[in-house]
Amino acid sequence: MTSADTYFTRPMEVTRAVWFEAAHYLHKCDKGQGYTQLHGHSFKMEVTLRGIPGGANGWVADLAAIGAALEALRTELDHACLNEIEGLETPSLERLCAWIAARLAPEFSTLAMVRVLRPSLSEDCLLRL
Repeated sequence: MTSADTYFTRPMEVTRAVWFEAAHYLHKCDKGQGYTQLHGHSFKMEVTLRGIPGGANGWVADLAAIGAALEALRTELDHACLNEIEGLETPSLERLCAWIAARLAPEFSTLAMVRVLRPSLSEDCLLRL
């Protein structure tokens, strides 16, 4: 039988997620696509950090710190019109992922993934770093 310590020296990923509600429109789409009208979605934002567990607690990262950073972003995005947020003037899933990564990368050097989901539409975007 293999000891758990064997795996504890390998890279691991930890993920936190938050939900938010927001509206947007995509003004550069062809008419008739339906995206040009203001409409809203329920979004799920997931952030993953990757690293070797360490420190006194054997953590990859402090999940509370990730949670606090996500809560700050959630507060900014929740019940907002995304088009009115600097850097999200054209708020596609792809731009939203990149915007989130740009906001979190300075604080979390081990940022490995940002994922934004619209579960009711079975849509998501995954940015691997």
